[in-house]
Amino acid sequence: MPQIGFYFDQTRCTGCSACRVACKDWNDIPAGPENWMRVQYTETGVCPEVQVSYLAAPCWHCLDPVCIPACPVDAIRKREADGIVTVNREACLGNAACPEKCKKACPYSAPQFGPLPGAKMGKCDFCLERVAAGKLPDCVEACPVRALDAGPLEALRAKYGDHQSAVGFKYSKRVRPAVVFKSK
Repeated sequence: MPQIGFYFDQTRCTGCSACRVACKDWNDIPAGPENWMRVQYTETGVCPEVQVSYLAAPCWHCLDPVCIPACPVDAIRKREADGIVTVNREACLGNAACPEKCKKACPYSAPQFGPLPGAKMGKCDFCLERVAAGKLPDCVEACPVRALDAGPLEALRAKYGDHQSAVGFKYSKRVRPAVVFKSK
C-alpha cells in the first residue's frame, strides 16, 4: 500500500503558527482549544546557552494507527489508496458519549474534540480535497519558511533522507508515523 506522509525541517521553523492558522481556516475550526495542527515549543540548555525548537504536529497518518482499533464505533479508517487516516464524523459518538479512547491511544495527541458538548472528533485529514485536486495540504503551502513538505513517504525519504527524530518528538515503533525530519 502506498503511504503519504509529511516532511518537517525543524531547522527552518520559526514557530510562527502559519501552518496552524491555515489548518484552522481551511477546516473551519473555530477559535479555541481544538487544533488539528499544533506547534509545540521546546527550550533546552541553560542561560546563556539556550536553544529553542519548534515542532509542527499534525496527525502523522501512522502506518499502524492505534486510534483505529480504539474507536468504539469504527469511525476512523485508513485509506488503502494512500494511507491517509480519516474520520467519519457522522459515525463518531462525540465527546459527551464517547470515552475518547482514540485520543488516549494516540501517542501524538492527534485526535481532537471541540469544547462544546457533543463535539465530534476531528483531526488532520491531509486536506483531502486539496490532495484530490493535485495540491499540497494547506499547512504546507502556508509555511513562509518552507519547513513543511508532503507527498508519498518513499519520495520524501528519497529526497530528504529517513530521519525519524526531532527535538520534542519521540518516534513510536509501534505506530510508525509517516514523517521524515530534519532535526535541529
